[in-house]
Amino acid sequence: MHDLRALRDNADAIRDGLRRRGKLDALGPIVDRALAADVERRTLIQAVEERKAARNAASQEVARRKKARESADDLIEQTRALGAEIARLETELASAEAEIERMMFELPNSPLPDVPAGGEDDGRLLRAWGTPREGNALKPHWDLGTALGLLDLARGAKIAGSGFIVFRGIGARLTRALLSMMIDVHVRDHGYEEVWVPFLVNRATATTTGQLPKFEDDMYVVKDDDLYLVPTAEVPVTSLHRDEMLDAAELPKAYVCYTPCFRREAGAHGKDTRGLLRVHQFDKVELVRLTSPEDAAEQHELLTSHAEKVLQLLELPYRVKLLAAGDTGFSSAKTYDLEVWAPGVRAWLEVSSCSTFTDFQARRGGIRYRPARGEKPRLVHTLNGSGLALPRTIAALLEHHQRPDGSVAVPAALRPYLGADTLA
Repeated sequence: MHDLRALRDNADAIRDGLRRRGKLDALGPIVDRALAADVERRTLIQAVEERKAARNAASQEVARRKKARESADDLIEQTRALGAEIARLETELASAEAEIERMMFELPNSPLPDVPAGGEDDGRLLRAWGTPREGNALKPHWDLGTALGLLDLARGAKIAGSGFIVFRGIGARLTRALLSMMIDVHVRDHGYEEVWVPFLVNRATATTTGQLPKFEDDMYVVKDDDLYLVPTAEVPVTSLHRDEMLDAAELPKAYVCYTPCFRREAGAHGKDTRGLLRVHQFDKVELVRLTSPEDAAEQHELLTSHAEKVLQLLELPYRVKLLAAGDTGFSSAKTYDLEVWAPGVRAWLEVSSCSTFTDFQARRGGIRYRPARGEKPRLVHTLNGSGLALPRTIAALLEHHQRPDGSVAVPAALRPYLGADTLA
């Protein structure tokens, strides 16, 4: 969420962010309405303060008159009238503040200056690793996985509907092996603290990271309890320190967490629906970092390198793209997508988005730190990225490492976790 003072003092910068995202026509009027509402809010605050001062003065005069045995009926009536007016103004003020908050929740984060303007086709390729394998004679992962007995797409659909997957036998073991390898790499080699969190979150938690209120239609909700199934571990892990004051010496905080992820994917029907390319439930290892504003850029590069390391260990060719502003997520100020090459479907598949959110999420969640004793608290900067998401990683692994005999070679780093060097 944007700082209301920043909106008041430099609304043009927020408008420029909307322009670069291609959202100025749609969301620019919200900026104007929020500014007008803020003027009304400050007018109401002043009116309340003036009437409270008048009431206090009248109350003091009432006390003086009573002590002097003088009549104070007129002033008593005046204080009652002022009290009623204060109550009315405070109701209007609460309504104005709620309306401002609602509008502020609709405005996305402003992209950082080095993020290019434009949409999906305007992102910038930064680097690539590995050599993409040609896929003319290679099977897509859904055929290969079914033939190897590790995927059962039909029974997944029977149990829950399209977009739900059953892994069987070596496929289930492969899932566990990948999760364990990724978590171990991030804990042992990259210094993250592993956490295990609830897979259901409350409204305040989902609001902190920006899922609510804008993306409620994409979430699975337990209506009777006002709880939401997590779309990613980013949501509960970022809120570990919601409404807390951290010490500067604690930063950066670095967490790695596994969760299943649940996404309705509203509006995405018919896109990339074959096999593991777009599903409603999947497993993911998430990286979350909390840092000072001064270190956020360096921490973003570091987090991205940690996600890249997993792809290198899995010997999967990938590329890193800086997303354009219009393709950057609602809460993000800058995002790198890691795209792995899947030769069986001849496509680059996004397996991780590594983002820095500036203080956008921390303001929503009240996550602060004190730079030094006696100094004014500041908001932390939050970052996260997948390290990695499993479905498309598995798809690329099957397609890239398949052999002419229909088996799949297991990368060396994964073999100790899987207990096998071949999927066959």
